[in-house]
Amino acid sequence: MSKVLIIEDEPKLAELMAAYLDQAGYEHHHLDRGDIAVNYVKNNKVDIILLDLMLPGLDGVEICKQVRQFSGVPIIMVTAKAEEIDRLIGLEMGADDYVCKPFSPREIVARVKANLRRVEFDQTESPRTDGFDLDIDRIRATYKGELIDLTTVEFQLLQLLIKEPGRVFGRDLIMKSIYADSRVVSDRTIDSHIKKLRKKISAVAPELNVIHSVYGAGYRFENNDH
Repeated sequence: MSKVLIIEDEPKLAELMAAYLDQAGYEHHHLDRGDIAVNYVKNNKVDIILLDLMLPGLDGVEICKQVRQFSGVPIIMVTAKAEEIDRLIGLEMGADDYVCKPFSPREIVARVKANLRRVEFDQTESPRTDGFDLDIDRIRATYKGELIDLTTVEFQLLQLLIKEPGRVFGRDLIMKSIYADSRVVSDRTIDSHIKKLRKKISAVAPELNVIHSVYGAGYRFENNDH
């Protein structure tokens, strides 16, 4: 049974989410403060996090940032702030999805299911291309043995591109492939993920240039140095 961590300081909202998660068959645990969240994730089994943005003790963006230093667990940001800049900030910190209040509890359950499905990869041999090694079971990417510190979405993006070197993936196709509901993201969000992914690859291999922009079309994976 998958375990959902609810980090929400509004008791009635947390109870409502918990009730719907119960009906859907999910185990769950509730925290009402941000400053105890990171240690909880470190010391307990958590399969997905519903993370409020505004919390006492420590806000959701900072929690997300700290969790991403040691875990790729899916994180769904839950907030009343709907502006695009807030959405991009949340995703830049490593969030996998974003839900704005007010929302239907059924939508929360649907998002939880969709994000858990994304990390349930087929038990197939890890793809290897030009020194990259993707460990699908552990959502872990390395380049020539050096760990690339990726979020779940960034791993999914690299996996998508690397499977078909040279193929141009449009933003719409990328959205449909790594997001169950493309309405929660925009072209700018995809571009933001690409920028982050390039930066993280460059951190372990500065000379490497494998993710290319194709003007007006999208992105492709190709190592022109080999």
